[in-house]
Amino acid sequence: MRVTALIPARYASSRFPGKPLADILGKPMIQWVYERTLQAGSIARVIVATDDERIARAVREFGGEVAMTSPDHPTGTDRLAEVAASIETDLIVNVQGDEPLIDPRMIDQAVAPLRKNRGIPMGTLKCPLASMEEYRSANVVKVVTDRQGFALYFSRAPIPHPREFAGDLSGRLEELGAFKHVGLYVYRKDFLLTFTKLPPTPLENLEKLEQLRALEHGFRIRVVETRLTSQGVDTPDDLDRVVETLARAGGR
Repeated sequence: MRVTALIPARYASSRFPGKPLADILGKPMIQWVYERTLQAGSIARVIVATDDERIARAVREFGGEVAMTSPDHPTGTDRLAEVAASIETDLIVNVQGDEPLIDPRMIDQAVAPLRKNRGIPMGTLKCPLASMEEYRSANVVKVVTDRQGFALYFSRAPIPHPREFAGDLSGRLEELGAFKHVGLYVYRKDFLLTFTKLPPTPLENLEKLEQLRALEHGFRIRVVETRLTSQGVDTPDDLDRVVETLARAGGR
């Protein structure tokens, strides 16, 4: 089964313009993401999808593959669909371009169920919540799943919420089935092309979570639990923390 990783990358960012080209120990961030993604055993090909020639030039300079896309896409998923439509592949992995510490094993974990079961259209990851602060934060997306590991709902709200909320639940979050969603996605190519043509849905618009569109249209999302972690970059302060982490690890 052919598995292709696509990395959407935009230059414009309200909080961090030029983020994909931010320097991390002598390499642009997009190069760290690209090289780590390529280390995943399930991945045969990695392509950066961008509408910006500066990013494309940087990718070509380190020997990566890049696909130029329309600047008019409303989401990164639409950008991926444009590239996916023109390549031969079975599965598409959406790896965010601001995850320079992505663990390649996380990609393999997310891909595994779709390689095993051709009836699964889409997959993603979850990990245990680290704190009550994360549980309550609207910036941390939570997910609950059924007994077979398929998503029931994603929310910015603290879900599941015990009816008899008593005291500090920080030591019981996993017992409650409270997990954080990890924004790495795997799609069957044909489903990705279908998904981007589906109309937005009420819950998607309410929560501002694109994956709810799939659930509201009746498609299943397999959610794999992982104990591995990554560290995204949304702000310059996040970048500083990533640089410190990599420096302590000897630049690996």
